Amino acid sequence: MELKSKCPEGPIETRWEKHKFDLKLVNPANKRKYSIIVVGSGLAGGSASATLAELGYNVKCFCFQDSPRRAHSIAAQGGINAAKNYQNDGDSIYRLFYDTVKGGDFRARESNVYRLAQISVNIIDQCVAQGVPFAREYGGALTNRSFGGAQVSRTFYARGQTGQQLLIGAYQALERQIGLGKVQMFPRSEMLDLIVIDGKARGIVSRSLVTGKVETHLADAVVLGTGGYGNVFYLSTNAKGSNCTAIWRAYKRGAAMANPCFTQIHPTCIPVSGDYQSKLTLMSESLRNDGRIWVPLKKGDKRTPSQIPDAERDYYLERRYPSFGNLVPRDVASRAAKAVCDEGRGVGTGLGVYLDFGDAIKRLGKQGVKERYGNLFDMYERITGENPYEVPMRIYPAIHYTMGGLWVDYNLMTTIPGLYAIGEANFSDHGANRLGASALMQGLADGYFVLPYTIGDYLANTKLDKVDESHAAVRDAETAVAQQTKRFLSIKGSRTVASFHRELGKLVWDECGMARNEGGLKRAIAKIPELREQFWKNVSVLGTGEELNQSLENAGRVADFLEFGELMCVDALDRNESCGGHFREEFQTPDGEAKRNDDQYSYAAAWEYAGPGKAPILNKEPLTFEYVHPSQRSYK
Repeated sequence: MELKSKCPEGPIETRWEKHKFDLKLVNPANKRKYSIIVVGSGLAGGSASATLAELGYNVKCFCFQDSPRRAHSIAAQGGINAAKNYQNDGDSIYRLFYDTVKGGDFRARESNVYRLAQISVNIIDQCVAQGVPFAREYGGALTNRSFGGAQVSRTFYARGQTGQQLLIGAYQALERQIGLGKVQMFPRSEMLDLIVIDGKARGIVSRSLVTGKVETHLADAVVLGTGGYGNVFYLSTNAKGSNCTAIWRAYKRGAAMANPCFTQIHPTCIPVSGDYQSKLTLMSESLRNDGRIWVPLKKGDKRTPSQIPDAERDYYLERRYPSFGNLVPRDVASRAAKAVCDEGRGVGTGLGVYLDFGDAIKRLGKQGVKERYGNLFDMYERITGENPYEVPMRIYPAIHYTMGGLWVDYNLMTTIPGLYAIGEANFSDHGANRLGASALMQGLADGYFVLPYTIGDYLANTKLDKVDESHAAVRDAETAVAQQTKRFLSIKGSRTVASFHRELGKLVWDECGMARNEGGLKRAIAKIPELREQFWKNVSVLGTGEELNQSLENAGRVADFLEFGELMCVDALDRNESCGGHFREEFQTPDGEAKRNDDQYSYAAAWEYAGPGKAPILNKEPLTFEYVHPSQRSYK
């Protein structure tokens, strides 16, 4: 497999503009002749569908939710980054570029990251024009707050509901195109296979989650905006329906999977409270603007927080990282929380630290804190029964986001011509660790401003023969889907799908979670195939394939997680270094920070499917740094 990044050359400041000029265009009359399938309707998929339809393309958009407004983008809380420098605090496009490359621990392409920083300023203008109610100063100007990994305030926000408000903006643009007949919407539909004809992506096989009907949809190009794979861990902050099926089925059709071991642990989540839980809840990173994180100085201190005087508290992030304090990047904050809990100083069940707003309430008043974080405080109290205005929140790291995904070039096209991946479904912009408030930025950049340009170049340069459902490749894909459904329903085992998912999740969390080592990864790689074998022999899937059947839906998703989880561990074992969210215990500095190996691992690992039962093939895309030279990350 040959990996051509197609990154333009020349000064980085002009690369994207020059590249756009060099792209071949499709004239407006001809756009009406092309059809594009978009799978996913979150910020990336929804904005892409709306924009492509606005340009004149015929779009089919698929989502497994009952409405595009239910996409998991709605759960994003804290904000969206943009290099507007409205605070006049020294921000710039170059600084956002620098912070993102450094925050990703030098494992992302410079060209992609600089383009993202450039486009960030346009995203805010687009969303304000749509009516997104960003927070404003008393005089009416847009305001900002700070997020981890930056020493400037560049994050635009709508209280703790930024994802929801941005998604409503994309959704209304999408609904307008649905009303005009340019987008055909397929809610409650799940992509189960990719159709590849003559080496090009030409359609998908989908299943209606209401009737069970399996359908084939053909097009000139396919776009995947289906999010990340965090639910491989079972307990995560992702919606329960979030899955890796679309990108995994594309991988098995020839799309390379890049850096699957790069998973993000978010440091501020409500701790696990028992085995009965099926998901975890995020507490926005924005809370670290005003909340102070601490644990008792003494091990095993069981006093209530109000009984522990300030002199007996360890504000460990402020102590270890005085320059950034509580606003260090997520991977750094998460590992620090794990370290103090491993020392026996955790609170609650022992797996928790305090996020304390006592000083903020003294400084701003209760009403001032409520105006900034009111809905987050309400959510925390509903879940825990504790009032965070009166007692500190208890938080602990949890799986939140995945930096890995389908490998894409500068045009966002995968290794299958005509198949694009956008947003969290691709690997392109965040390296080994995403900075807070950058997921919304990337999703909207890809959907509104990058893909609509680059997909036209492919369509204009590619001869696409007319195909129909009688083609052998179409029948093969339909047969594969039907056979898998039949296989699930014929097993009639004794264990639920959820029990296998929970066991897999605990295994990969223990061995490939916040900290990894060679022995643990080898144990996981040995254990996952055994678990997968048990699954295919003993899983219980009730009902039929011709009806609403959530057991069948989940079986397909967990079957893919059981394969994906193994690749994630293989990638983690192969990368003998620590970088960002990938922390190998054997590779750390004397003070416990991640220790990279730039001589051997300064590349994107793109794994190629070799066939059933065969080891995946590793392909490497070398990463070069002309502007931000790799160094040991320091936030001290």
